[in-house]
Formats: sequence, C-alpha cells, structure tokens
Amino acid sequence: MHPHFSHFFRTILDTPLEGLIESLPASLSDWETSNKHGHWPRWQKLLKEYPLSDNQEWHTTDGTVVMCEGLFTDDENKRINGLLRQFKPWRKGPYQIDTTFIDTEWRSHYKWDRLLPHITPLDDRRVLDVGCGSGYHMWRMLEAGAKNVVGIDPTVLFFMQFLIVKHFAGNHPVHFLPLGIEAMPASHGFDTVFSMGVFYHRKDPFAFLQQLKNQLAPEGELVLETLIIPGDDQTVLMPKDRYAQMSNVWFIPSADAMILWLERAGFKQVKVVDSAMTSVAEQRKTDWIDGHSLADFLHPDDPSLTIEGYPAPTRAVFIANK
Repeated sequence: MHPHFSHFFRTILDTPLEGLIESLPASLSDWETSNKHGHWPRWQKLLKEYPLSDNQEWHTTDGTVVMCEGLFTDDENKRINGLLRQFKPWRKGPYQIDTTFIDTEWRSHYKWDRLLPHITPLDDRRVLDVGCGSGYHMWRMLEAGAKNVVGIDPTVLFFMQFLIVKHFAGNHPVHFLPLGIEAMPASHGFDTVFSMGVFYHRKDPFAFLQQLKNQLAPEGELVLETLIIPGDDQTVLMPKDRYAQMSNVWFIPSADAMILWLERAGFKQVKVVDSAMTSVAEQRKTDWIDGHSLADFLHPDDPSLTIEGYPAPTRAVFIANK
C-alpha cells in the first residue's frame, strides 16, 4: 500500500473515523492495482527526483501556500521548476516552492476569503474536502485550525500534485484519497464537510447530497459551493450540451432552489452566505495551464453570458447542518 495511505490509517485509529479502516484499504488497494493512468509510473519516479530539505515549514502569504523559502540552490530551484512544469495543468492554488511561483488558473484564495467568515471555526475539527483538486483548500483548512483534513478526488494528476506539495510542506495531518465520494463508506465522523465546485457535475444531485450527509457527524456542518442562476425556488438550468464549454454540467439551480433541495435532502438551518460572479481575475489563463480559461468561455459581445448564451458563472456558498 502507498505510504501516504498507510499513514492516513494510522492517524484515524481511535477516532470517530476509525470505521473507515474496515473497507477503505480494499478500495485503495483496488485503485493501486487497477490505476491505468499512463503517466503514473513515470510520475512516481519523478517525485523521487525532487530535492528534500530538513526544514519543511509552510505558511501562507497573500493567499499563496509557501514552502521551503531560501532553502535550495539556484541549480536545485531550476530543477524544481522544470519538474513542476511536467505536472501541468495546475488548476487550484497558488503555491510557491522556494523561488518557483505556481501561478495556478484559479486564485483559490478568493473563494476561501469569501466563505471563511461564515463557517463554524475549524479549530480541532475533522474536515473532509470532497473534490479537493490538488489540495489547496486543505492547507487553508489546516491553517484555520482543523485537527485532521482529508481530501477526496479521483483525478490522478491532482493526487500527484498534492503529493508534490506535501513532499515540500512536510508531514502534516493532511491526507488525499484518490477516490470519488461514491467509493467512501458512510463514516458519520467528519465535523465539517466541504464540497466546492462539484455539485453541478453530478447526474444525481440528491444521491450526492445524501453521500455528503453520510460523512457528517451528528450536528456536523456542510459547506457547499456551487454554480447558481437567477430565479425562484422552482428554477433550475439543465444545459442542452455544454455550459461555459464544460460538457459535464447537469443541474444549476437558483439559490432558492438549492436551499429547497438541501432541506428536502434532510439538512437543517440552511442558508446562503455568499454569492459572487466569477471574474477573469479569479479564473484566468496562465503559463501553468495548457488551453483556455474563463475569458474564452464567455460570450464575446456580452460577458454576462456564457459562449452558449446561458447566464455567466455565478457561485454561491451554502451552509447547512445535519
């Protein structure tokens, strides 16, 4: 079993998450034996080529997760930069590893700054981040006081990016499981569950809400961020084909409809705490991604619309309790 998984299981012994040890090892073993990502063996070898420092402290500066400042030689920094660029696209961040600034597509601290004032403080809480990407928000959750942070995401590239960051940031209680929510047994053990930028990708939104609820401890808090459209509690958009050039968008409700759905799914004290149109300052093309970004997905004559003619991306944060 991958050492990262083994360490995770040791950290949840004698905690409310201990029940995960019954079934998750088999799921992760299946993942390791059936992983068909063509680059995985090469990526594993590349990870071993990164230099390592004994001083693995990290911090955030202006929203950037910063590691290993001033610890490597010029030659080592050049090698680090070249290796990191082999793992593009870098979507969520930003990160800085000594002299290399990874200017990710998303300035993810914009979202974090919007939601942080509204959530229950994370001090001493066990936290799950569903659809964690490369793990940027997991580090911010740890910084905010979380006792243990677990992220899940089935994308192998994101798992590798996380392992790279953790290689430099050190051995902290932050863990990534390369699984989808459907592979997670009901733990009922997390005090806070985050789901950001995932809901609209799910074909069965109510099954997804139940899966999120199954991870929450009694009275636990769900923090759900998703796309919304204008309208009343009966308004929902199902794109005919693509939305902002994304082919896997299924349901975009209004804020009132999302509140109703959460209540129908059995959540209580549901509220929307933030709503903001996604700007080209928050999501934009950089040289750390290949391809297009938000500016290319908006209508050329009217940026209030997507290129398909739908309302441009607006994201809202909902908070609810089990």
